[in-house]
Amino acid sequence: MSIEIDYERLRREMVRRQIASRGIRDEALLEAMARVRREGYIPSWLGEFAYEDSPLPIEEEQTISQPYIVATMIDALKIGRSSRVLEVGTGSGYAAAVLAELASEVYTIERHASMAQAAHDRLRRDGYHNVHVQHGDGSLGWPENSPYDAIVVAAGGPRIPETLKRQLKVGGRLVMPVGKEPGLQQLVRVVRTHEDRWTSEDLGAVRFVPLVGEQGWREEPTSAPAPRPAPVDEDARTAIMRRCEPFVDHDSADLQPLLRRIGDARVVLVGESTHGTSEFYRLRARLTRELVEKHGFTIVALEADWPDVARIDRHARDLRVPDEAWEAFALFPTWMWRNEETREFVEWLRDRNLGLPAERRARLAGLDLYAMSNSIAALLGFLDRRDPAAATLARERYACLTPWQRDPAAYGRAAVTGAYRSCEGEATAMLRELMRKRLDQARRVDERWFDAEQNAHLVADAELYYRVMYYGGADAWNLRDRHMHRTLLRLLEFHGPAAKAVVWAHNLHLGDASATDMAARGETNLGELCRAHHGRDCYAIGLGTHHGTVAAASHWDGPVEFKRVRPALEGSWERLCHETRTPGFFLPLRGEEDDPLRRALERPRLQRAIGVVYRPETERHSHYFHADLPRQFDEWIWIDQTSAVTPLPTRERDGVLETWPSGL
Repeated sequence: MSIEIDYERLRREMVRRQIASRGIRDEALLEAMARVRREGYIPSWLGEFAYEDSPLPIEEEQTISQPYIVATMIDALKIGRSSRVLEVGTGSGYAAAVLAELASEVYTIERHASMAQAAHDRLRRDGYHNVHVQHGDGSLGWPENSPYDAIVVAAGGPRIPETLKRQLKVGGRLVMPVGKEPGLQQLVRVVRTHEDRWTSEDLGAVRFVPLVGEQGWREEPTSAPAPRPAPVDEDARTAIMRRCEPFVDHDSADLQPLLRRIGDARVVLVGESTHGTSEFYRLRARLTRELVEKHGFTIVALEADWPDVARIDRHARDLRVPDEAWEAFALFPTWMWRNEETREFVEWLRDRNLGLPAERRARLAGLDLYAMSNSIAALLGFLDRRDPAAATLARERYACLTPWQRDPAAYGRAAVTGAYRSCEGEATAMLRELMRKRLDQARRVDERWFDAEQNAHLVADAELYYRVMYYGGADAWNLRDRHMHRTLLRLLEFHGPAAKAVVWAHNLHLGDASATDMAARGETNLGELCRAHHGRDCYAIGLGTHHGTVAAASHWDGPVEFKRVRPALEGSWERLCHETRTPGFFLPLRGEEDDPLRRALERPRLQRAIGVVYRPETERHSHYFHADLPRQFDEWIWIDQTSAVTPLPTRERDGVLETWPSGL
């Protein structure tokens, strides 16, 4: 049965939520983007994603840009009704259509003949007769129709082509992504102030397909027969095969060499390239059991919210569970932690802890910040029992956030658009009050006050997070990972100098961001922060796979599905590992710069990242980034074929969702 999609409503929502709320104020531009039918400029099978806050794949391995980026670039051009505009990189024609709504004439160049023709047909279909499409080398511009009031380049080059600068009117503006490597750029605006003078300014980090042409990146030949793999790949495969420690079954793989390499590290980061792969969870659990039992690790920290993990931790350490109305791990994505693999580890930890005095029991902790509502509930419940006067104060402070507890993203949207005042002052004031009170307690004795303080930290950081996420860019990501890092440091400080922590999170959080194209976007992560703070006392491990199945959703807040993981792309670390024809291996990467393995692997490659959402149909765009593996991790664990985690069932009982462990 086909589903009717109200595209007009989605267009209006896109303009309001994704563009206007991030600071684009040009009414003509907002109206133009509300009129252009983006669904008509993407493949029909992607129609349901037409107005999502992301780029989408189109023909010839190109992309149609994220709506906000299109709006940002056009807004920077300051186009008027009489403007003549040159666009380099027509793509599907979407941006040209938006430009046509604003300008007098639009000239657009596309290097792929088939795409140029398709864009021409779409633009004529939609009545944009002021758009002129040409097939050619966009890096050379379209001199016959110059000069232009504005030039926009929808592809990244190593520099701004002189030919384009010369085709700009004095007083005109040019906007283009520029970067030393294809795919890693800064958005630059150039203004021609004189016949031979230009000024430029940086508008922020972006990621575009490369500008291929005479004054861009040199195009690789496509007509010749497919070449044999480059010698560097052969060298890389050989180096991996010589250095790796192979295994057939991850359940029986020898962990002792890896444990010796970890040595006396105080923080061990164990990643995963997907959030729904059974083998990753089980191998991570095996390694963590060894670290807890034989190497003195006392903290297992998860990429999960503090209050949710606190409830599971009370089960694992056999502590009394407060009577609270909410359930742990009951919100999307439920399967990420409520699965058979996690349950087995928690029950093992509980069994071990029961045989030890309370002060020697290993704990679980959550590092993430999404659960603002649950943190407020847990904090108020604690204060009701321990300090009723403080509970009254907390309710007054958090009253500002109360209407938004179940939909904090809506609070962020309302706050940044001015529809509702910010609650930052109330949230931070409550945090200061809790910190003052805990300082009055025995600092390393009363764990419940520490837990309350952590919930207050989460509320304060989450309030800011849900506001800045609507501006886009790196700020929201960085705030989240810095929150995780600060939480980890507070855990280690609270539990004393002998405390050691193992962290379970996605590779994107635990591999050093400075070794990936995240750095070009101004993003940091927990792994980079841990390395900077702990140095060689931090050991980072990444896990990867080539194919199999995974538990994931098709869209945010969607149901869990069991999806087939596509074979890895050519030119990726996953494809290189697969070509070793080894079912599994440990690969030690920590070494000196002149280590032969590091030299053989020094070229950055694509790396796959599947989160709680997996879209195989847009895999290259949605799930790959560039990474320098030896700089990213200290160890790489490879499992060629993997399978999905086993989510635990849920059922309704007396109107309350029952989750594992029972009653938590």
